[in-house]
Amino acid sequence: MTITLNHTIVPALDNRRAARFFASVMGLEELPPAGRDGHFAPVRINDTPTLDFMTVDDPVGMHLAFDVDPATFDRILTRLRQAGVPYGSRPTEPGNGRVDHPLCPRGLFFVDAARNLYEVMSPA
Repeated sequence: MTITLNHTIVPALDNRRAARFFASVMGLEELPPAGRDGHFAPVRINDTPTLDFMTVDDPVGMHLAFDVDPATFDRILTRLRQAGVPYGSRPTEPGNGRVDHPLCPRGLFFVDAARNLYEVMSPA
């Protein structure tokens, strides 16, 4: 059997709000609450994996990186700008408003309320 990532838990101050924020920026759909007592707020990334946002008292931010095609990158960038979400070209400067990523032609970083650092990279 091939190994396939099923899900990862993403710490959040408010699981529903974090899932809604991430899904809205990335152009994805939130799924119904999951887990015992619905304590996960999942967002499907593609055919298999989900990010399952979970409310925790003192979240420690994690880094999640995504490869996207150029058209998807443009849509994400537009949504970030429309929502007034700071973004930047480096993990140490996620609010510099640039997309000149050091490892790919275009890329950006943005953070959420729990200090999760999201990276979006495009080949063009």
